[in-house]
Amino acid sequence: MGTLHLTLASASPRRRELLARLGVVPDAVRPADIDESPTKGELPRAYALRMGREKALAVDAPGHVLAGDTVVAVGRRILPKTETEAEARACLELMSGRRHQVLTSVVLRAPDGTLRERLNETVVHFKRLSEQEIADYLSGGDWQGKAGGYAIQGAAEGLIQWIRGSHSGVMGLPLYETRALLKAAGFALG
Repeated sequence: MGTLHLTLASASPRRRELLARLGVVPDAVRPADIDESPTKGELPRAYALRMGREKALAVDAPGHVLAGDTVVAVGRRILPKTETEAEARACLELMSGRRHQVLTSVVLRAPDGTLRERLNETVVHFKRLSEQEIADYLSGGDWQGKAGGYAIQGAAEGLIQWIRGSHSGVMGLPLYETRALLKAAGFALG
């Protein structure tokens, strides 16, 4: 097999960092520009997979395209990628003292257009957050543009009592699933 070309369909520096942990440096980075609005009644798992697929299909690139999407959900409710401090506060207040799901899809589009996909599900439990803890977290700005208003690799990690699942999945690229997809496609990984 010749040299394989990989394009990462994401602007996330965390996804590039996580991919590097597998010894993979993408040949190109081209974020997908798609509408990320959930459809009416769409459930979190279906939404995460649909977003991963749509991102993989939206990027025009040679070779393989790797895409993914991370969704934070409380029950059937999909939390937003927070753009305002008020949105982030509402998410943190909702998750305070309870568990939520982080669903991360990873999709690999082959040069012939076929898709391989995996979905990682991790359960995260926040401690009961005081008003001061929420205010302190929000003042750091880690919430901006993050699903559910937090980044596990930042200060929020100190507010999480436990997780069951993949830490890298919560960060945005589940390494176990990503490695399996890349290996199956012929990429040389350690």
